[in-house]
Amino acid sequence: MSYGNSALPAYYNPRRVGVLFPPQVQAAVEAGAAARLPPANADDPKIALVLVDMQIDFVHRDGALSVPGAVADCRRIVEWIYRHVGRISKIFLSLDSHFPLQIFFSTWWRAPAGEHPPANTTISAADLEAGKWQPLYKAEWSRAYVAALEKEHKKQLMIWPFHTLVGTVGHNLSPSLYEAVCYHSAARQSQPAKLTKGSIPQTEHYSILEPEIKVADHPGGGLNRELLNELSEYDLIYLAGQAKSHCVLETVNSIMRAYAPRPEWIARLRVLEDGMSSVHVPGLDFDALADAAYQRHRDNGLTFTDTTKAIG
Repeated sequence: MSYGNSALPAYYNPRRVGVLFPPQVQAAVEAGAAARLPPANADDPKIALVLVDMQIDFVHRDGALSVPGAVADCRRIVEWIYRHVGRISKIFLSLDSHFPLQIFFSTWWRAPAGEHPPANTTISAADLEAGKWQPLYKAEWSRAYVAALEKEHKKQLMIWPFHTLVGTVGHNLSPSLYEAVCYHSAARQSQPAKLTKGSIPQTEHYSILEPEIKVADHPGGGLNRELLNELSEYDLIYLAGQAKSHCVLETVNSIMRAYAPRPEWIARLRVLEDGMSSVHVPGLDFDALADAAYQRHRDNGLTFTDTTKAIG
């Protein structure tokens, strides 16, 4: 079952997508219950929607790490949920969750003269060899980490502006999306799943399934096989969120690595191309790098679609 735009709930205002306001939880739940749809546990096929980091700091134009195009992405996703609420069995929501002292923030590093690196600085192994930057915490790990990033992932450590800090407004889901999730939950009697990632101090954690570099002594420092197993119970898995160039891409990379021997499982995945956008950093074309990576995944059987296409 799917809904056209005429069935969008009365409380929903598309002009408020990307605007900060208290979500209308009561109205969303009541409207969802009034839809009188069958419970999701009877669905055949079972369809999951995985939304990566649809948080205020990424989606809203005044967010700490605002992604250009994310407001329009969010509106398309929200309306896609309303149109297809009768088909979506469960929504998975990841929350990038940081604290001020982490390896990708300026607070972790200092130059010999005492200054911290500004946001959007890249730190290479060569920089550390030359003494350009010095780690203030976990020095041995930090140096090995930067080297491992270059060797294993062919990338350099990026210093990001403070974003999605736990306890701040920017950590929350965008309100219009929150309303849509509440609506779905009541309409289908399906609790959303919250996936928290990004709080291990000594590693980046773009993928919802694993950190950039494994941390053996941390409970969240490896591959999240429990989540992979749960997703494998669904007949179709739709994926969207922010950012196309980072957290969505690394999530796709994780899934494609984990299921490389099982093309029949990869065939269940659907990436919503119009539900994600790339981070913009002057001098770096993250979008082009992401497109090249996604093309390799297309060649290996990954399906891309958009919110205008029928589910399937």
